[in-house]
Formats: sequence, C-alpha cells, structure tokens
Amino acid sequence: MVHGVEWASQGPGGEPESSDSMKAFGAVVQALREHAGLSREEFGTRVHLSKHSVASIELGRRLADQRFVELAEGATGATGAVRGAFRHMSRQPGLAAWFRTWARLEREAVYLATYECRLVPGMLQSEGYARAVFSNSIPPLSDEQLEAQVAARLGRQSMLRERPNTSFSFVVDEHILRRRLGDSGVSRGLLDHMLACAQLRNVEIQVMPLECQAHAGLDGPLALLETPDGRHLAYAEGQETGRLIADGKEAAVLHRRYATLRAQALNPLDSVGLLERIRGAL
Repeated sequence: MVHGVEWASQGPGGEPESSDSMKAFGAVVQALREHAGLSREEFGTRVHLSKHSVASIELGRRLADQRFVELAEGATGATGAVRGAFRHMSRQPGLAAWFRTWARLEREAVYLATYECRLVPGMLQSEGYARAVFSNSIPPLSDEQLEAQVAARLGRQSMLRERPNTSFSFVVDEHILRRRLGDSGVSRGLLDHMLACAQLRNVEIQVMPLECQAHAGLDGPLALLETPDGRHLAYAEGQETGRLIADGKEAAVLHRRYATLRAQALNPLDSVGLLERIRGAL
C-alpha cells in the first residue's frame, strides 16, 4: 500500500491496480469460465496461458490482448460476450490503465522529476503538440479517443500552477526540441509553452545538449517522485507497459542517476536561452 493506493504483487516493484473496466472484463471472463465448468488451469491450457496469468486477467491486474479474447471466446462457447466486454474496456478514455495510479501519486508528491529522450514530457506539452503526438498513434485513435487523451494530458498540467509548493524538474534531450512534430506552428507553440512553464518558480527545465561527452540517461526515460513522508518512488514506461518502482534500493539508483543528469545538462538559465534560440530560428 502506497499512500492509500494498492499495488498488485506481480512483477518487479509491483504493477498498478487496474481500472474498473479491466476488473469488469475480468469478472465477465471468470463467470463464463466457471459456467463452462473449467478450472483456471484447464482454461489456461485453452488460451495458452498459465493459471496464474488467467487469475491476473480475471482480477483485473493484467491487460488482455486480442489473441486472448479470440481464444477465450472459443473456450467459453463463442457467445460474443468476451468480445463485447473487451470492446468496452478498450474504449476506456483518458490515461492508460497502467499510468493511472502513478498519476494519482503525482497529486500528492512534494517533488516530481522527469527525464525524456523520446518526446517532450507530457507536463510540458502544448495542446497542438499533444494532438500531434496522439495523431501518430498506431493503431490510429478515433476522434473520441484522441480528444480524451489530449484532455487527460492537458488536465495533468494544471498541477504546475495549482501546486506552487511542489517542485517540478525536467531534463530533456536537445534533439527532441529540434524535431518537427507537426508543422512549424506546432513547434513554435510548443516552445512558447515551455518557455512560459520555465517562468514558474516551482519549475526547472534543463536541456541535455547534443554535444555532450557524458550522459547518465542512456538507459531511457525516468519519472521520479518524493512522497510527503519522504519515500522515493520511480516509474518506468515502455511500449504498452508501465511499472511503478517502489523498492527503495532500486528507486534510489534511479534518483542518483537523475541527479547526475541534472549536473550534466545545461543549467536552467542556459537552457531557457537555448529554447529561445531554437524558437527564434523557426
């Protein structure tokens, strides 16, 4: 339990407790499996999963995929109920299921830090840039899904101004700022937005220059936070997955790594100067 938030025990550091729609989908699968007279082990054989993985799906702790849905349909009588429940779950708008608990923890944190080497951190994205990011999703999002994702991303940004006593630190690789995602208007809007965020007293933005002889972030993006009681947590995200790192020793390594990144990057004043030069060249 981390600040009133439960975490499933699977995986290093624990995977976040899932959304209500995942739990509802799992309950449908369990009811159909039991109606078919199958144990979790017997059902697992038919859907090519272990009984433990079946339990994780039924308890809403693991995301099912289309392959599981089709195999589960066949194992439970092909009534269409599994497909219907899955479609409802996959249309859940807003934040990704594995990110929701971290987003709740952000609301309580006294310190938040982000290193990004892929794209501008969500907390610093302009609306146009966020829309360009989600417009590049594969498979494509529907208009409804895209608007929900953009709204969720912009909604998180309210913390920067609503929580003036929380410190926000960002380290961003320079090549991200020079990448033209969307048209030149999107790039100008993004840089203007980042410069406005950098003026807030509780926000520090640092740029890791293209020409650097040492780089502590080569293992990928980092998201870190400190809770009101002094606990240090971290979050790692990959394609279609996310993981909270609550183990003290593992989180401490990532916090030290981020401290090194801050020392290697341009200081906040020089970083603002670089942002202004890139903006001026557009």
